[in-house]
Amino acid sequence: MRKSKTALLLLSALMASCVGAETPTEAGIKKLIEPRLGGGAKVDSVKETPYSGLYEVRMGGDILYTDKTATYLFSGHIYNAKTSVDLTRERLDEINRIKFSDLPLDKAVKLVKGDGKRVIAVFEDPNCGYCKRFRQNTIKAMDNITVYTFMYNILTEDSFTKSKNIWCAADRNKAWDDWMVSGKAAPAAPAACNSPNDAVLELGRKLNITGTPAIFFTDGSRVPGAIDARSLEAKLSSIK
Repeated sequence: MRKSKTALLLLSALMASCVGAETPTEAGIKKLIEPRLGGGAKVDSVKETPYSGLYEVRMGGDILYTDKTATYLFSGHIYNAKTSVDLTRERLDEINRIKFSDLPLDKAVKLVKGDGKRVIAVFEDPNCGYCKRFRQNTIKAMDNITVYTFMYNILTEDSFTKSKNIWCAADRNKAWDDWMVSGKAAPAAPAACNSPNDAVLELGRKLNITGTPAIFFTDGSRVPGAIDARSLEAKLSSIK
């Protein structure tokens, strides 16, 4: 009886260790699909889906689909025709979810409006037009919110300069708003002033942020791109 219990425990441990591991079929698809994607594409994982023999191909924060032989490639969203639920969006939300408390908020410009109880983090490039409109329209219309802005410089070399100048300004919030809202550039940063530019760039890449603005919420979810005040209010209201 003791041997049987031991065997069962060992079998249970072995089964638990295999959960989430790639099957031979999934590993084979991964080996086939990477060179076929070209451009040095890096596939993070391949996972069988319940959708008519399709396999999910995950690359960073993106999803593609392929068949068992990696012959065909599908780009787009899969919906449940009965419920109209966007199944791909649900999966993207899952794989792109973060732990908000892990964000290095000391490397962000902090803005508090009203009681500041609602909190978001936004990755923005100072030369991003959509970011400027998000700041000028959406954030301007919000109240009772704390906004942590990570200056994420991915557009031009000039973005790094602008971000450093803003970070090293006496009043970072004013300098950021002066530029993003009014187009008034911050004075040149003192030579001895250090900015978190490189650390934020590394963080953004780790989080698979490929465009700005990218908005993160305290539940770990994200919204890529600028949204209007009504949509932001709705999203904040949905967070428990």
